[in-house]
Amino acid sequence: MREEFSGRNKFCGCLRRCLPSCSCHCECAMAAFKGVWTQDFWRAVCGEFLAMLIFVLLGLGSTINWSAAQESPPPPDLVLISLCFGLSIATLVQCFGHISGAHINPAVTVAMVATRKLSLAKGVFYLGAQCLGAVAGAAILYGVTPPAVRGSLGVTSVNAGISTGHALVIELLITFELVFTVCATCDPKRSDLKGSAALAIGLSVCIGHLFAIPYTGASMNPARSFGPAVIMGHWENHWVYWVGPLIGAVIAAALYEYLFCPDIELKRRYTSVLSKSSFPRGQYEGMEPAAFPSEQAQLVVKQPAFTVLDVERAERKEREAAGEVLSSV
Repeated sequence: MREEFSGRNKFCGCLRRCLPSCSCHCECAMAAFKGVWTQDFWRAVCGEFLAMLIFVLLGLGSTINWSAAQESPPPPDLVLISLCFGLSIATLVQCFGHISGAHINPAVTVAMVATRKLSLAKGVFYLGAQCLGAVAGAAILYGVTPPAVRGSLGVTSVNAGISTGHALVIELLITFELVFTVCATCDPKRSDLKGSAALAIGLSVCIGHLFAIPYTGASMNPARSFGPAVIMGHWENHWVYWVGPLIGAVIAAALYEYLFCPDIELKRRYTSVLSKSSFPRGQYEGMEPAAFPSEQAQLVVKQPAFTVLDVERAERKEREAAGEVLSSV
């Protein structure tokens, strides 16, 4: 009886220790999926699907060589292809920016997840919608294009003159340039932006294509490479077009968000950590933005506004407020 009683006590003690952790994990899971089962979110997911379908259809359509049936067909027009991809992105960002944030690129979505502007649960749905949209766009183009001129349907491939390592670096760099442009033009802390953010993003895509088409076909977008690869069954060096853009996107977003232009909330958290040290920060507390000497410093301390790109900001503030209320109780 004593052994049974002691064993029951041990079980109850373990259960009491495990229940808080289980409830914590359940709360984290619920928080991750909060907002997923809403009409607005599924409207955004459908927007990503449709935007990617249109982008792949138009972009890959510009790579079709209608003179391929001739004896000596001319080479592809790189300027035409670059402008079509760039202007398509600019147009779609303008159309779908207020609906889904107009990522239209798994690399951009992963960058937003890495910088906590999009939850992991929502990012998974975004990635699925983008890949399905790319496959649908490539399938439509395959169906409406005559077999004689269809060619490779714009499948991205590594130039035979360079190695896969060099191709990986090229994709990393051009995607870095794209995502850094996205972060800079959609930064709510900036008050100096005068032109069109959509056009700037489109031009960054155009520049990347003008430079990298001879090297790798200039994917800059894993879904853009995934769609035609599925339809044509061509998977040679396909991993390059996922690994390179994803690494470049995360590096660009992290450098911009945490080094070059950090968020005021993140800066406050760093300050609270540093306050435990001997750093003399008392003289800087309570200072107004106008008290700083430079305009750049004033921009840093201003409160950023909500942007459609950072879809998690409002929910994060609600969770923090709820946590403060519970801690006070």
